This record gives sequence, structure tokens and C-alpha cells, in this order.
Amino acid sequence: MSKIKKIKSRQVFDSRGNPTIEAEIFSDNDKSALAIVPSGASTGSHEAYELRDKNNNEYLGKSVFKAVENIKGPISNALININVSDQLKIDEKLINLDGTEQKKKLGANAILAVSIASCKLAAIEANVSLFKYLSKSKVFFIPVPLLNIINGGLHAKNKLEIQEFMIRPENTTSFSESLRQSYLVIKNLRSMLEDTNVGDEGGFAPNLETNQQAIEIILKAIEKSGFKPGEDISICLDVAANELKKPISVENYLELIKKYPIKSIEDPFKEDDWISWKKLSTNAQIQIVGDDLFATNKIRLKKGIEEKSANAILIKPNQIGTVSETLEVIDLAHKNGFKTIISHRSGDSEDTFIADLAVATNSSQIKSGSLARSERVAKYNRLLRIEEELGNSAKMAKI
Repeated sequence: MSKIKKIKSRQVFDSRGNPTIEAEIFSDNDKSALAIVPSGASTGSHEAYELRDKNNNEYLGKSVFKAVENIKGPISNALININVSDQLKIDEKLINLDGTEQKKKLGANAILAVSIASCKLAAIEANVSLFKYLSKSKVFFIPVPLLNIINGGLHAKNKLEIQEFMIRPENTTSFSESLRQSYLVIKNLRSMLEDTNVGDEGGFAPNLETNQQAIEIILKAIEKSGFKPGEDISICLDVAANELKKPISVENYLELIKKYPIKSIEDPFKEDDWISWKKLSTNAQIQIVGDDLFATNKIRLKKGIEEKSANAILIKPNQIGTVSETLEVIDLAHKNGFKTIISHRSGDSEDTFIADLAVATNSSQIKSGSLARSERVAKYNRLLRIEEELGNSAKMAKI
């Protein structure tokens, strides 16, 4: 088997123009792979630690040179000559080398960059597509996209409290058809808005006054596109409640669900308000998604399963820090009937790892933003290529 010969790292930039970290791993077979780690804006306190040089004023405290040096030094020293295909051993060495719960010593951004790059390199060495290399199955499903078409909260400078107003195609038989329908809605929505600036995730960031206004204009765009709201295309919300100035009550959510064709709500309450989560999940017959609640963390997910706090989990590899831990969480979710939604971050890059991860794990949905900004569209384009590679065997995931 090929072994890790050399590891490089460098500071690059994400879609918000902030520094982030890239790892490049070389095998003794003279092959290599790159990985770039994304960064969130609304981050939960239970996420793995993102190491930045807070005292470096040249980059306003955002540079990642210390994380880069951690890859070039201790991480590289620990991984040289390990088999490229031994992902579990690579990740265990990274976890043990750091030795802290939230990966604060080396930085989860440094650790994840190496973990993903080694996974990509192993697929290249095996001469198979990444999604096939990662998968335990030979039957593959393409995830249904949740497209963030109106941005609010920390993703946009407007009055909208809810962070993401998304659409989700409900009944398509191909990923390409899902994107076609979404494309029509987005273009029709654009024609209805006076302000067509876009937010961090590619959705429009209009100066609307209320959350209800945003929902209603999306409904009009769906209808103008020739689709039935709630049947052909539904509305999904990411509230990002950790960032809300005034919390929304369970009763208000139930009224909103009754009034509008909303099929999914993510982070309706703060990350440790387990009581409200359970109450909404018990009373709302829709998808309730834990993001900050679970932070892609197995321990927190176990608690959520026991307490019936949600029925779906958002998966963000940089919340936990390694490929192996991410796969463990996905496996635990599926064994307990939870839907998994693979997600980008608001500060993302051209790296398309999450697209392959979604297909490899038979996750039902993917969040990658709107059909705008190349770092968002890159994931959708990768899924189109995967769909083409699978040919007639490609099937859409059930939601």
C-alpha cells in the first residue's frame, strides 16, 4: 500500500475573503491531494476549535499561520510513512496528538484539512471516485438539495432575523431536475425583488421587513414558476436561534407551520434549550434539524436521540474535526432513524468534499447555498457529475 511521503500546508482564502487553511498530502507513489477547510459565521459553542492567530493584526486576527505550522511540524512528523488508506489510524493519530476535547491544541481546522486530504489521496490511489471509496454500499442515492435563496441573520445585513429561507424540491426523479426547478424559482424570485444583492451563501439579501414577507415572496416565486408550494417545492428554514435577540416560541412555530408549507426547521431554539426542542419535535410533524444542538458530535447526538429532541441532524465535518468522527455520527444517526443533511459553511471554498460525502453516506439532503457564487455551485456541479457517472443506477434520496 502507498504511504504518506510528505505533507504541505498553506494559508488560502475562503468565500468571505478570510484566511483559511489548505493541506496537501503526497504519497510515495508520487500522487497528491488537496483539501480546504471552511469556516462558519454562526458557530455553536460545542463545535471543535478553529485555530486562528488572534494577535496577528496584519490579518485582523484571522490568519491561520499557527495551524499551518502545526501541519508542517507535529502533524507531518506523526503521519509520515502511515498507509494512505488507513483513515481510522490517521484520524486516531491526529486526535491523540491533539489530546483535547475540542481540538484546541492543534486546531480542528488543521486536523480536518489533513484528514480530508488523506481521504482524497486514498481514493486517488485506489483509482475510484471519492464517493465510492468512502461508501460501505454499492447502491447510491443523490441527496435532495436545500437551497438558501433568501439570506438573513448573520449571513446578510438586513432586518430578517431568520438566517436562511430555503426551498426544497419534493418529487423529482433526478438531481438535474431538482436544480432545474430550483433555477426557475430563483430567477423568478430575482425578478420580484428590488434589491438583488446576495448574502454569504448566494441567496438574495433584500431589505424586507419581516420573516413572513420573505416566506410569502418565495411562495409567489414558486407559483410563478408553475409549481405548487408544499407539493412540488416546499419551504425550509434555518433559524440559527443562537443568534436571535428575541427567541421564537414553540407556539409561534406551530402557527407558522400551519399557515405556510414549511417542511423543515433547523435550529429553532438555542443549543442547550433541550426542553423546547423536545416540545416542538413532539408536536410538529415536520423535519426538525439539529445543527448547533448537536455540532456533529456523537455524545450530543446520543442525548438528542434519547430525549427525542429532533429527527434530523446537520452534518458539518469542521464541527467535529475528522472524517472518521463525521462518519461515526452519520452512522449513529441512521441507526436511530435520523435524517442526515450534509452541509457547507457560510465561509466556504471550491472544495467539493461534502458532495461526495453526501452520496457516500446515503444522506437524504445537502445544503450548499443558492445557485450563485462558485463555491456554492461547485458542490452542485460535482453532484451532477456523480449523477452522470452513476447513469441509470442513480436514484434520488427519500426525504
